[in-house]
Amino acid sequence: MTKLVVVLTSLAVLVAVAVPVHAFNCPVVIKQAEDLIRKAEAGKVSPETRPLLEEAKKQLAEAKAHHADAKVKRDHGDAVRKAKVAAAFAEEVIALQNP
Repeated sequence: MTKLVVVLTSLAVLVAVAVPVHAFNCPVVIKQAEDLIRKAEAGKVSPETRPLLEEAKKQLAEAKAHHADAKVKRDHGDAVRKAKVAAAFAEEVIALQNP
């Protein structure tokens, strides 16, 4: 019985610590996406990669808007998701630039 109490208490502490850390994750993920987009822009942008780069910028703008207008945790989650999608597009551009 005491083992169960210790496990449940440990789990509760872990969740209490992890949730606030995740809430402040938006700026970090947005910054990573911005850095990747800058790196992609610094390389040779071809007609093949230009639409991907534009989509990355669009997703990043949406991520910033979601973060700025966030009222609930879901809004922050949307901002993180959009920033990760922007980073993925930028990474694809970088991969296509380097054959």
